[in-house]
Amino acid sequence: MPDGVLLVDKPAGVTSHDVVAKIRRGLPKGTKVGHAGTLDPFATGLLLILVGRATRVQRFLMGLPKRYETVARLGYTSTTGDPEGEIEPGDMPGEFELPTGIITQRPPAYSAIKIGGKRAYALARAGETVEIPERQVFLARFDCEWREEDRAAFVIECSSGTYVRSLIMELRDAYCVELRRTRIGDFEVADASEERMLSLDEALHFLPLVQLEGGDAEKASHGVAVPGSAHGTVRLHDEAGLIALAEPRDGDLLKPVVGFRA
Repeated sequence: MPDGVLLVDKPAGVTSHDVVAKIRRGLPKGTKVGHAGTLDPFATGLLLILVGRATRVQRFLMGLPKRYETVARLGYTSTTGDPEGEIEPGDMPGEFELPTGIITQRPPAYSAIKIGGKRAYALARAGETVEIPERQVFLARFDCEWREEDRAAFVIECSSGTYVRSLIMELRDAYCVELRRTRIGDFEVADASEERMLSLDEALHFLPLVQLEGGDAEKASHGVAVPGSAHGTVRLHDEAGLIALAEPRDGDLLKPVVGFRA
């Protein structure tokens, strides 16, 4: 069974699940396939498709920062914050005040967040009132690239969990007409190819590497903590390659939390 990560440039009009299903059909039966961060159907851009044992590291890839390019329509509102909602005329925004740093944001009602076990967008479409708790996110960059009549383009670099639709809706009044994810961590949409699968090591290159030998390597392959110190998650290696991902524990130990030898 193959293991690794595919960089896919998702087209508009399909869901992230559709992309996963397409990739799965081209792989041996029984291969696990997932993704690391949903894109809305109208959005395009970089989607990380996880194949085989790469599905075990989803949370580490989902936590990477993102870069988006978006075009907003000004002077109108959308119930969903995108072209798929109910569009109403509103007020034309004045000079933009674009925040950076840590901000508090409320995700849109039409989002994939689960509330009481159900997706928020399903509740909203059923006419139910959806109250999603606010969250803190980090904006490293929020720049207006151009503004012409009722359109404006923005570049946003942000932490995982940031909703670009909400950022644009908060400009009063505006909504996204185009949204493209161009980067996830160090992965660029320009490098997307369904023909080349990144190895687990390549996909996890942003995690520090700890080399093990002999008995320690054997212990780690069975999930047993080994001597070592770190400030976060690391890759454990031996001469044969990747053994596991490990996290620091008291007593200068590294405890495997995701194994790749079983």
